[in-house]
Amino acid sequence: MTEAGLEDLLRELAPQVLGAMVRRTGDFTAAEDAVQEALIAAARSWPADGVPDSPRGWLVQAASRRFVDEIRQEQARRKREERAARREVPPEAVEEHDDTLRLLFLCCHPALTAASAIALTLRAVGGLTTAEIAAAYLVPEATMAQRISRAKQKLKGLPFELSQDQERLAQVLHVLYLIFNEGYTSSSGSELHRSDLSGEAIRLTRMVHESLPENAQVTGLLALMLLNDARRPARTGSLGELIPLAEQDRSLWNKEFIDEGVALAVDAFGRPPLGEYQLQAAIAALHDEAARPEETDWPQIVGLYGLLEELSGNPMVTLNRAIAHAMVSGPQAGLELLRPLDDKLDRHYRLDAVRGHLYEMLGDHETAAAHFTAAARRTTTLPEQNYLTTKAAEVSAAARRRD
Repeated sequence: MTEAGLEDLLRELAPQVLGAMVRRTGDFTAAEDAVQEALIAAARSWPADGVPDSPRGWLVQAASRRFVDEIRQEQARRKREERAARREVPPEAVEEHDDTLRLLFLCCHPALTAASAIALTLRAVGGLTTAEIAAAYLVPEATMAQRISRAKQKLKGLPFELSQDQERLAQVLHVLYLIFNEGYTSSSGSELHRSDLSGEAIRLTRMVHESLPENAQVTGLLALMLLNDARRPARTGSLGELIPLAEQDRSLWNKEFIDEGVALAVDAFGRPPLGEYQLQAAIAALHDEAARPEETDWPQIVGLYGLLEELSGNPMVTLNRAIAHAMVSGPQAGLELLRPLDDKLDRHYRLDAVRGHLYEMLGDHETAAAHFTAAARRTTTLPEQNYLTTKAAEVSAAARRRD
């Protein structure tokens, strides 16, 4: 039978089957739905299996099965609702507490990878859609959906609790820190920052701080986020180009965030034990409190980076300490501190970018241009790439003028 012939047959049989179903069930709407499902099934199976000897009987039987399935599902649903109602707690007996923090701890469970914890946290706690999260991290929506689905499966059966374990809290703070950093300086793409991610990280960290106001690391992390995000309005120009800290219009900085962040940083710094977030917040506060770049308290920043380096052993901290040391003791001193990083930060664009700046300070424009060019090739964000390419061109031009 041709496709047109099958359509004609189904069109002819549809009212007959519907009439039979309405007569049998007395429910027009449900009968119509069941008949539609039967017609769809016939349209799929008959071209391959052939038209049955009694097409009308086949359709009535298929519709009846679907009608019965629907009744059974409805009955099962009602039974579930009845059981739930019997267990339901009266409104006056419900505890007035928010489970959001417990949900956050679950989403950041150590059983998950950092990438999965971030995605699930943004979806379940942050309320972002899967499409929004995928766009933020530049992956296909289907990939992000699978990541979130797998994360949910891993959490099945795990306790839904607000853990007092410091390692669990550290995991939560680390996930929030990663979300903020991706929003503050995107790891790839055409935009320098994603304010939706950094804003969500700040909101979630505020929530943790409200529940754990005495925890110095939580307070320090919130302070760090606010102090860094305060500079966001001045970090890019009208065309989205990157503007380095020393060249930013500081009148554009968010004074409200700075005042709150400094107060939180001071509070956190005064509470032992001293941790990484407290130290980073103290450094950010010194930058934000300087009305002009030349008023920055670089000697104190060098000291804080030294403490942070001892505590974390992170080579990126050493990189930042080298910059601060150069501002105090000169660019050659900063370059000496970079030597041990060649193995630890091999081919990382920031190592070349910092060397470019320090050689520029020394007046060695040719070497500076080579490092800026190498850094531009390795960075994955367009604003940083454009900035480094421009710097390479500028110092190359300066080298030619000198020659």
